[in-house]
Parts: sequence; C-alpha cells; structure tokens
Amino acid sequence: MASLSSLLDTPTSIFSSSFTKNSLHLRKEFAFLVKVNRHPQRKRSIVLKSALDEVSVLDPPPPPSEDSKIEQRIASLKIKLLIIVSGLNRGLAASEDDLQKADPAAKELEAVARPVDLSTDLDKLQGRWKLIYSSAFSSRTLGGSRPGPPTGRLLPITLGQVFQRIDVLSKDFDNTVELELGAPWPLPPLEVTATLAHKFELLGPAKIKITFEKTTVKTKGNLSQLPPLEVPRIPDALRPPSNTGSGEFEVTFVDADTRITRGDGGELRVFVIS
Repeated sequence: MASLSSLLDTPTSIFSSSFTKNSLHLRKEFAFLVKVNRHPQRKRSIVLKSALDEVSVLDPPPPPSEDSKIEQRIASLKIKLLIIVSGLNRGLAASEDDLQKADPAAKELEAVARPVDLSTDLDKLQGRWKLIYSSAFSSRTLGGSRPGPPTGRLLPITLGQVFQRIDVLSKDFDNTVELELGAPWPLPPLEVTATLAHKFELLGPAKIKITFEKTTVKTKGNLSQLPPLEVPRIPDALRPPSNTGSGEFEVTFVDADTRITRGDGGELRVFVIS
C-alpha cells in the first residue's frame, strides 16, 4: 500500500493515468478523509416562514353565563348596601334620609338573590356575625323596636360592638353586646359585655324563632377579673306583654360573608361574618 506522503508529495499531472489510478486508490484507502460532493450543482434553499405560522389562534372566550351575571350583580349590590350603612354607628346615627336609602338598597339585593332556604342551607348561619346596621337603633334606644334603655345624655350608656353567635348543631343563638356605663367622676366608666342566650328553631324555609334563656354580664378592663354575673330570668307571669322572651325574624339574604334579616317589628338588620 502506498504511503500517504508518497501520494501527496509526488507531483503528478491530473490528466495522467497514474493520477487517476492514485486518486481512486486514495479514496479506497482513506475514505474517511475524503468528502465527495455528489451534488455540486445543488444549492441550499432558504425557507422564509411567517411569524404567523408559529402563533396559535385562540377562540374568543364564551360569553358569561346567566349565573355568572347574577353573581356579579349580587356582589355589586352588596357593596352598594355596605357603603350606605357604614359609618352610621350600627344605626344609632342614622337619619331619616339614611333609613330611606338603606331599605331600598337591601330590597334590591334581596330581589336579585335567590330565595333563602335554610332547610337545606342551615350551615350558612354558622359562625360569629357582627352587626353593622339596625334600622331599629335609629329610635335611639337599645331595645330597638321594643322598649329598652335610651342612649345619649339622659342615661350614660354607650353602645359598642354587637355580635350574634349561631351554632346550628346545638341551636344556640347568642346576642353579645358591648356596653360602656358611665360613672360619677373621678371613677372611670365601667365596660361590660352582656350576652343574651337564646335557642332557635326554624318556622319555615327562611323564618327563625328565638327563645330567650338567660343573660350573662361580664366586666372588662380593670375589673375583668370579676366572675361573670348571671341575671335571673324574669318569670313569664311578671313579664310585660311587650316582652315575651321570644322573637321571630326572617333571613332575606345570606351568603358566605353577609346576612340580612327583617324582624317581626319591621326592623332591618345587616350582619357581616366576624
């Protein structure tokens, strides 16, 4: 076999037979070193591809369903109602104009929402609810539409937060009221929490009856170490006709964070989950 140096170094005419013989021999012996262009006339083609070929076209989103439209409407009406009743000190600072705005806003929300059926959705009542508005408090009494102690200068009682704790399993229905009782100078005011314990029962798909059981008063602040005081229940025979120890109201709207009720005295109450 001829050496590579002898084949490369020997000057040979490209037209001679020896050059042809040597080049064929070179191809066989060193095929891995020789790259043969079998298509010398073929040119590379450049394919231009539009950027649009790489973009997938998405179908337009489907129009919102009727249920979705209703939910959006409910959310908008809830915000409207909460804006109207906020800043009214739970209704104590409500004017006649405020009352005339709050009631139609609540009715509009009640009309759009589905009817309440607590026989199947009783769990929606579960939890601790904070009262943000009561139309009955515009009477400037803590009893609302019923007789109760007045607020203001005649009696130094300041109403704080009001909560409802509802347990759908035990049927407990507790109203908790934070109060500040004025005291002669130089004594500080007395802060107390009064809890009115009730039991509740359903009278219909959205109607509830509560029956009073007892009142517990607990001091706060510097006197928080004192034990709770349970106020004895007034015997039914001694109760005034206006205070039967029970009451009824209807839940006209309820969802995960907002609840509207209308009492047997016509009062409108708005709660938010606490």
